[in-house]
Order: sequence, then structure tokens, then C-alpha cells
Amino acid sequence: MNLSDAALLLAAGLAAGTVNAVAGGGSLITFPALIAIGLPPVPANVSNSVSVCPGYLASVAGSRADLPPARRIAPLVPTTIVGAIAGCLLLLATPARAFELVVPFLVLGATAVLAFQDPLRRLVGHPAHLSPRRRTVTVQAMVGLGAVYGGYFGAALGVMLVAGLALVLDTTLARVSAIKNLLSAIVGLTTVAMFSLFGPVNWAAVAVVAPATLVGGYVGARLVRRLPPVVLKTLIVAFGTVIGLYLLWRALR
Repeated sequence: MNLSDAALLLAAGLAAGTVNAVAGGGSLITFPALIAIGLPPVPANVSNSVSVCPGYLASVAGSRADLPPARRIAPLVPTTIVGAIAGCLLLLATPARAFELVVPFLVLGATAVLAFQDPLRRLVGHPAHLSPRRRTVTVQAMVGLGAVYGGYFGAALGVMLVAGLALVLDTTLARVSAIKNLLSAIVGLTTVAMFSLFGPVNWAAVAVVAPATLVGGYVGARLVRRLPPVVLKTLIVAFGTVIGLYLLWRALR
């Protein structure tokens, strides 16, 4: 790795950490940067998953004031870990082409759910009117699917989690974003453990990108707390749309 490669990865890590905390999707900055310095796709994907984890942890620290009590989040932790492990195994054991074609539609679908949150709530029912059992099952299912996706690829995981959780949780978008940060961090830690043991990680690249995402993640999480809900929602929807269209173009070219 030469100096220009290191500079590219450093800038990508700072930007990705900030974007992940605000909207999710920072991996679409670091992943192409890792490809650009010459890593093959699978090592780049694995190294990227390990690199962005510190940014998730910093986002949790920056948004901890908006987190609900631990007893309300604890039931989601096992689901998140199991889902992330399943996604990691899927990446290591199966061809990526089929999932690569599905990913753009998952991202665009999640973005549409967030964009049309109010009309959808009128169809499925406002969270305040859902039975506790139905809300619990729905949240667990969304978190589990999101964790599988996060373990496999992870780009726009934040958009998907915010979209799903905002639909079924009767709380502020800032709190939903804080929960998203925590779940993303759990997915990140799980992928670090899995890929450190079984994946082709490029540790030199990780050593450059990871500290940069740490700084960017904290800055982004602090920024979220200052943004009005409508601005935060608009940013997430806009970024999710760009990510989805980029992934679609990349998959079909």
C-alpha cells in the first residue's frame, strides 16, 4: 500500500463513519475504495465489514442519550447475533451473484418504506394500536432479516433498520436511529469475530480505515441529535435511493 492508497482509505473511512451514523450506507464509500487500491471483491467486502465496526461503536457512544432502557433492547441482541452469523456464513459459502442482484431491490424497498411511512402505518396500523405480541414478532423478524443482510454485505443496513423499526415502533426518529446504531454495532462485532477467524481480511487496509470510521461515526451521531426529524428522514431517504440505484447499476452493468 502506497501513500496515495492510504490517503484514499483514510478519507473514505472518515466519510463512511459519518454517513453510517446519519443514514447508513457508508460501506458504499469504503468498499469501492478498497477495490480501487487493488483488493479482489470478496477480500474487499470482508475487510470492509471489519473496518467499519469501530464507526458503529462510536455512533453508539454518540447517540447513547437517545437509547431506550436496556431491558427493552436486550431481547433483540440474540436475534441480531444469530442473523449476522448466518449472513457471514452465507457470504463465505455461496456465490455472490444472486444476492448481488437482490440487494438493490432490498435497499430501494426499505427506502420506500421509510419515505411512505405514514400511509403504510394507516394500512398496517399505527404502532400504538398494535398488540404487544404482534409488535414484538414484527420487530424481531425485521431485525433478524436486517442482521442476515448486514453479515452478508451490510451496505445500507442502517437504512433498512431505520425503515423497518420506524414502521413498528412508536417513538422518535432520533431514538430509532440510536437503536439502529446499537444493532449495527452488534452486527459489526459479530462480523469481526467471524471474518477474523474464517475470512480473507486485509489487515493493513483495516488499520487505516477503522480508526477513521471511529472518528466519523462519533461526529455523525452527534450531528443526528441536532437535526430536525424531517431533515433526518429526508437525508436517509435520499441517501438510500442513491445507494439502491447505484447497486442496481453495478449489478446490471
